[in-house]
Amino acid sequence: MTLVRYFAAAAEAAGTESEERTEATLDELRTAVLDEHPKLWFVLPDCAVLVDGVRTDGDASLAGARLIDVLPPFAGG
Repeated sequence: MTLVRYFAAAAEAAGTESEERTEATLDELRTAVLDEHPKLWFVLPDCAVLVDGVRTDGDASLAGARLIDVLPPFAGG
């Protein structure tokens, strides 16, 4: 299992700060979390996704992944 952590607006939209997931690829994960947490449709497209600390785009394998962070854009100074 992979721990997915949601931060800031992503956590609010998902209704949780973290959850365990079993999807095999990043595309499968995106599809599943959007189905289960429909409010993420407003946030997820703008989020950075880090798989074990490495920014990952596209459809990557999650085999062996332990941690996925979903980070919305942050603003501040």
